[in-house]
Formats: sequence, C-alpha cells, structure tokens
Amino acid sequence: MFGRVRDWLEDRKLARLPVTRAQWENAIAGWPVAARYQGADRERLFDLTRRFLVRKEFAAGGEFTVTDEMQLLIATMAVVPVFGLGLDWYDGWYTLIVYEDTFVTPDNEMDEFGIVHDAGRELAGEAWLQGPVILSWGDVLESGGEDGYNVVLHELAHKLDMRREGPNGAPPLHAGMDPQRWHDVFTEAWQALERAEQGGEPFIDPYALEDPGEFFAVATESFFESPAHLRQVLPALYEQLSLFYRQDPGA
Repeated sequence: MFGRVRDWLEDRKLARLPVTRAQWENAIAGWPVAARYQGADRERLFDLTRRFLVRKEFAAGGEFTVTDEMQLLIATMAVVPVFGLGLDWYDGWYTLIVYEDTFVTPDNEMDEFGIVHDAGRELAGEAWLQGPVILSWGDVLESGGEDGYNVVLHELAHKLDMRREGPNGAPPLHAGMDPQRWHDVFTEAWQALERAEQGGEPFIDPYALEDPGEFFAVATESFFESPAHLRQVLPALYEQLSLFYRQDPGA
C-alpha cells in the first residue's frame, strides 16, 4: 500500500518537473559513459535521472550556485550504478551538497588520552553514513574522462556499500552471489595492486589501498569509466562487479 502511494506521489512530482529531454541530452553530452546507453536503455536512464531529482535534494555549499544543468549531470552519473538495481538502493538519505571546488570538512580524531580533535582535510567528495553526499563541482568536471576517475561514482559506491555494516567493501550481495568468492577476489585484487604499486605501475588508482571501502569505490569508478581496462587487468574482479551491478559495460 505504502509503495503504491509513494509511486503515485512521485509520478505527480515528475509531471511538474521542468526538465526536457533536450536539456538532459545537452547536460550529459560530454560524458562518454552515457553514450553506452542507447534505445530503451537510454529512455530508462533519462527516467531514472528524473526520478532521482524528485527523490533527492541538491544544496549549495557556501555561496556556490548549483544550476539545473549541474544537477542533471550529477544525477545521471549517480543513477548509472543503480541502473540494474533500482533507485530504492539509494533509500535512507536525501541530500547532495555541491561545493564549487574542494572543501574542508572536520574529521574527529581521538588521541591516546581519549580526547577528540577536529582536523580539517581538503576533499573532492564525501559520503556520510545515513547523511548527505558532498561533492566538489570542480572534481565532477574532471570526472568522466574514461581514465577511471569519477568522484560521483566513487561517493555513490560508498552509499551502496553502507547498506550493509558500513563502508567496508562488502555491500549486500544478490541471491546466488557467493560472499566467500567476493572476499577472495577482492583480496587477490588488493594484493595485486599492492605489488603493482610497489613496482611503480599501479593499474588503478592506488588510493584504493586506503581501506576495503575505498577499494570497492575506486574499483567501481574503473568498472564504469574504463571497463575494458579493468576486465583486462582484473578479470575476476570485473566479473564480481558485473554480477553485483547487473551490468556489463565492457561488453
């Protein structure tokens, strides 16, 4: 019953959403990943983008102005990971905050005496558990060059990961997926990246080695932005991500 009411309310909001197909096409024209979605898939991508816009709220960080075109591009990037999963995977949070450039957010750090200190870090993006996604527009513009970097995909991957026990690189897997296989494949990929980094030739962003949650987020970026490369260097990892996201961008 609740689901039907929500769908009805969402459809009413969609009918009032002032977004045309031409505006959307113009906003995403510079993102090569979007070009993979054609025919019925492109219609679905447009529909998911519009539904994302009515379910989520965009807010400006500082005195920055977030335009409709910015929202359309960010929303489209955000729905690509859930294209095969559904927007309900993003339930439980509502706000995206967009700064003009990198931003500083306090990190609470506890010392050996149990005293909490605020330490600022300059960030391109951040995802809070049961809280907002925060993005730097400057880094959004640098995303999508098919080099494996995309701050929107990265932060939204964290949101998917957080659906099960926090951002630990182990999102809720679908029926039929083997958690042990997931763990083994990601462990082997981690070790391979460590060896490559030590040799000075990392095949994906070595920031992935910060922790398992970052590894999943960086791997997600590569999966969508440079799928052929990821499938070549880490075929087993590519396969697990394809099963999870229910997409095969390297096909």
